[in-house]
Amino acid sequence: MSDGCGAPAQTATPADADANGQVVVAGTVTGTDGPLGGAYVRLLDATGEFAGEVQASPQGDFRFYAAPGAWTVRVLHRSGKGEADVRADGPGVHRVAVAVS
Repeated sequence: MSDGCGAPAQTATPADADANGQVVVAGTVTGTDGPLGGAYVRLLDATGEFAGEVQASPQGDFRFYAAPGAWTVRVLHRSGKGEADVRADGPGVHRVAVAVS
């Protein structure tokens, strides 16, 4: 389901998922009452430049396919915003939790 912004909806990516040699930045958006579905999740590179955006699943899950390096995940939800950094030095699923307040 899309609300017209163009951000693709997401599904969960298990921590032990086979990344097929790719770098995957994945995680969950949470608020004070648990997971936050429908949040807009942006991936920013080490210089703060926009790299991509997705909409979190109803369970708050998101994922990006990225290059190795330092990344910032920034979240916007009607209940607030949040941000977290993640270092993805090589292939695999790199988990990050983002709390919205």
